[in-house]
Amino acid sequence: MKGNAFFVVVLFLILGTASCLAAGPDYLVGQGDVLKVTVYDHPDLSSTVRVNNDGTINFPLVGTLQIEGISVSQVSERVANALAEGYIVNPQVAVFVEEFRSRKVIIMGQVKNPGLYELRGPTTLLELISQAGGLNPDAGETVSITRRQDAASGQEQMLKVDLKTLTQGGDSANDVAILDGDSIFVTQAGNVYVTGEVKRPNAYKFERGTSVIKAITMAGGFTELAAQGRVKIIRKSGGAENQLNNVPMHMLVLPEDVIVVPESFF
Repeated sequence: MKGNAFFVVVLFLILGTASCLAAGPDYLVGQGDVLKVTVYDHPDLSSTVRVNNDGTINFPLVGTLQIEGISVSQVSERVANALAEGYIVNPQVAVFVEEFRSRKVIIMGQVKNPGLYELRGPTTLLELISQAGGLNPDAGETVSITRRQDAASGQEQMLKVDLKTLTQGGDSANDVAILDGDSIFVTQAGNVYVTGEVKRPNAYKFERGTSVIKAITMAGGFTELAAQGRVKIIRKSGGAENQLNNVPMHMLVLPEDVIVVPESFF
């Protein structure tokens, strides 16, 4: 019997931990959330409660508890501490978010369906982009997230996410959790222009790490008349145009650069 009891306690603790993870480690409980609170060995106390508009819940024996703005694991601790004050010896409490309150975020810029979205559970940046229909072909490499850092003071926090590293590098650490009230903007990629003696002169989408020869390759390569040693770049800086002559093929280009391949006279 003691072995079975130990197994039940361990299983209960594991399930309690899994419940907290399901809600996300940084998820803060708020008004409208529905919580399933389980007290081990006291099924009469286990109940499902909704967080009231004043951020409180009403729980058997202990009455009203203020829990708004704290994490799920902290809710477990707060309920357990309240029960331990003259009601239960060493109470074991698990909390699971059964229904998330309506949380709204805005995503704009280079996604197929920009607009206002409701989050029904823990949502990452990539998941939100997917809900918005995915990225447009002209999407850039940076996502800006404006976040309310402190609801009381109204101060904002700006986050920058490298979208190329996130989507191509598999760096899940950059797949940040989206929070209530976030405003997300997916930037538009710049262009690099290739003109002169190339087979397909045109504007091409800029990607970080693009060299002169890569841009010329995107434009179909040199024509037979190209002066390959006299390629130049027209670059805007501070509102003025600068001309870089005889640029090396390995030189990296910048957004809005114009690569000019002149005609050979020989």
